Amino acid sequence: MSIEEKQNFQTFQDSNFLIERPQNEREASNLIKKFYKSGLPIEIVGLGSKKGIGKSLQCSKTLSFEKLNEIIEYFPEELYIKVGSGTPIKTIEEELKKNNQQLAFEPIDFGYLFHGKSNSGSAGGQVSCNISGPRRFKVGSIRDHVLGFRGINGKGEIIKSGGNVVKNVTGYDLSKLICGSYGTLVALTEITFKVLPQSEESRTLVIHNQKLEAANSTLSEAVTSSNDISGASFFPAGPKVKGCTMDIEKTFKLNDLKQEGSLTAIRVEGSKSSIDQRIKNLEKELNNQKFNISILDFYQSEIFWSKVKNLEIFSTSKNSIFRIVIPPSEWIQLIYQFSNKFRYFLDWGGSLIWVEAFELSEEMFESIRKKVINHGGYITMIKNSEYLPYVEEVFTISRERFNISQNIKKSFDPKRILNPGKMYTGI
Repeated sequence: MSIEEKQNFQTFQDSNFLIERPQNEREASNLIKKFYKSGLPIEIVGLGSKKGIGKSLQCSKTLSFEKLNEIIEYFPEELYIKVGSGTPIKTIEEELKKNNQQLAFEPIDFGYLFHGKSNSGSAGGQVSCNISGPRRFKVGSIRDHVLGFRGINGKGEIIKSGGNVVKNVTGYDLSKLICGSYGTLVALTEITFKVLPQSEESRTLVIHNQKLEAANSTLSEAVTSSNDISGASFFPAGPKVKGCTMDIEKTFKLNDLKQEGSLTAIRVEGSKSSIDQRIKNLEKELNNQKFNISILDFYQSEIFWSKVKNLEIFSTSKNSIFRIVIPPSEWIQLIYQFSNKFRYFLDWGGSLIWVEAFELSEEMFESIRKKVINHGGYITMIKNSEYLPYVEEVFTISRERFNISQNIKKSFDPKRILNPGKMYTGI
């Protein structure tokens, strides 16, 4: 591999690369002040589980916040938890479970996608990437569950925003700005999450062997119905693509799934009595169309949606993986324009499309990008392949929004030392 290829390849690091691991916020602030004075760029990471997303960086140092690992405050009755940014998501979820509470946005475990095994990453990494799980269309994204934060800007100054409870959030909410900024604005040190009660019961209704048009109709009706669903996904049986590893039957080996072919999954959560009635309503509506239906009980429903959330269907893939967010009314038209090298599944009732692409070329990626934009959506390259280790436009942004983002970057990080170019060249 040439030097130029190494510099463009996501996982390349120079042998002299050094990692700083500050023990606390003040130490991290002092380090960033030093880098600000020298103008040297630094890479900001939590536990590194999502490091492969975005452009590769050429920085003088990596600043890891893995030592900022603690649950600072947790008041179940106030529905919030305050944690250090390096606190593993797994640790937070285990603590919340003791009080039957949860992070309702369903943090994605990208470990399966990048390494073939679990690594849910840190609180700071989840907030920085702002990629939410299947419940997104019902409860909102991660940014809707961040009540406040503390962090360090590009000058080394400690800043904070928001409060511990919803009523304390006043003025301009910087949390909304920080979420999804991939460490380019602030090095997060502390995050306050809104938490919600776990559902008493969960069940999933699965319709088998639906074609695209039927699945489109089912998802649309389910999302807009009065049955208050919290999951709506579609896994098509085809097309068969040589080189793609996406395998529905292998991924979802569950006793309650007794039919082969495509899966249209509708999740219902809540009290047991409420779920019984809503499942009956859904069955009645769908039985009128004579579909084959399976019902997943609580445990199998939990397993099913964990696999959906964590993208386990791509866990052995070495291909390019990208995600498309699009108005739900547009997805079926876009799917018909897909290359014969694409496998995919739908989430968020059709608003989110996860795609596995075999031997994806830069020309193919740019072609689908233009089509996505024409349909009112945006596309993000999540995982590169050896066939296409680098793309210029990892994220989608208009010229107007780029100019706004550039000005925001200057206000937070005037010397562009925090994850420079991680999202866009020049930011």
